[in-house]
Amino acid sequence: MRKSASIINSIPSLILIAGLILIWELISFAAGIPAYILPPPSEIAAALYENLSLLLFHTRATLTAVFGGLILAILVALILAFAMDRWHYVKKAVYPLLVISQAVPIFALAPLILIWFGAGLFPKVLVVALVCFFPLAINLVEGFSQVDPEAVDLLQTMQANRWMIMKSVQLPSALPYFFSGLKIAATYSVLGAIIGEWLAARAGLGIYMLRAMHSFQTSRLFASIIVVIFFSLILFKLVDLAGWFFMPWQRKPTKSNGG
Repeated sequence: MRKSASIINSIPSLILIAGLILIWELISFAAGIPAYILPPPSEIAAALYENLSLLLFHTRATLTAVFGGLILAILVALILAFAMDRWHYVKKAVYPLLVISQAVPIFALAPLILIWFGAGLFPKVLVVALVCFFPLAINLVEGFSQVDPEAVDLLQTMQANRWMIMKSVQLPSALPYFFSGLKIAATYSVLGAIIGEWLAARAGLGIYMLRAMHSFQTSRLFASIIVVIFFSLILFKLVDLAGWFFMPWQRKPTKSNGG
């Protein structure tokens, strides 16, 4: 029932997108706009089909950096959030720096990373990790601060050790915040990898985009944008499914189970 309702709710958006694509196609032909400025959707679809194997080759390079950066960002964010929750003076010292770090644009930091570490995979992983780290760390810190103090007091009276309190109360409390941050980080991660590839890389969707731009093959540029959107949505959905799997108490009840 929920799946059919979701499909029905998506119909207006799909109709709107189809209408906009049709208008774009008609305007491109009617106005005689050169393809190197604004190619019609049919030409973009043809470019996507003809260059699919090349796009998939570059996509593998980009996704390698994306997953590497996401894993690194999650590990660092977890360690830092635990430390800030455990020792308040760490939170007082580090939290303002986290906020200030967001005032520095990634376009300013990425060249420094490339100078220090070269043009291999590791600099791209670092750029992705920098882009993804902030929403993860901030959400985890917020999640740990929302723990029910009465539940912690109850476990302490039952002689529960710190690990049991963390496992039974703090982690379940922080998980919704963690997955909210991970959704934001997952969508940012592809952008971070492409920024790293724009500056220096041997393969990746960012490199493919630069080559298409320099040769005025705008239809290929649009095709790569479609691939970026597609994989960003896939990552977002994977995080959504992971949240559904790891947080059964957050699932909405259906009519069939009496909810």
